[in-house]
Amino acid sequence: MSIEKQLLEGLNKLEVGLSEERERVSTHLAQYILFLDKWNRIHNLTAVRKLEEMVTKHVLDSLTLLPIISGTHHADVGAGAGLPGIPLAIARPDWHLTLIESNQKKAAFLKQACIELALKNVEVVCERAERFFPSEKFDTVISRAFADLLTFVKSAAHLCTKNGKSRLIAMKGRFPDAELMQLPEQFEVEKVLRVMVPGLRAARHLIVIKPDLENRD
Repeated sequence: MSIEKQLLEGLNKLEVGLSEERERVSTHLAQYILFLDKWNRIHNLTAVRKLEEMVTKHVLDSLTLLPIISGTHHADVGAGAGLPGIPLAIARPDWHLTLIESNQKKAAFLKQACIELALKNVEVVCERAERFFPSEKFDTVISRAFADLLTFVKSAAHLCTKNGKSRLIAMKGRFPDAELMQLPEQFEVEKVLRVMVPGLRAARHLIVIKPDLENRD
């Protein structure tokens, strides 16, 4: 099975909408995977080597966020190889994604990927999240394999608006009991969602956090 067909089947099983866009999205996502694979052979951007595993463990996993994100301006903290930011940008060209990555090698890949994939709705910022102070805050700030929850909220909460509408979302594998207990009280865990990724047996959870920035220390 081609990765494009695998992606299309995965999109159908995920039930994330995009009914009229699925063929375009699957084709564009396949281009991203092939470009990532090309760079990965030289620069070691991800430990996942097989294309079919990149489909499930990286791309379809990233797209589980689609139904729960609100707004149009989102930040991917510790974007690494562009996950989940690039798949989200491909699926939703009406959104604007800011990919924050402090590693210069990975940031260089992200910038080149945006050129190769003609992603006009993506901005790459080569900086640590805690040192990045944009003039416009974000509707959603996302973390995938970036850090534990406490480090994530401390590093990235300032990227949220103070109107109470922004959310921090952490993508986790197993249910992070210990990490949840360490969160300060000004970070309300709004919901914890267990998500199923087509073709992947491992556990996946999305932690949705509402920050109270008005009363932050």
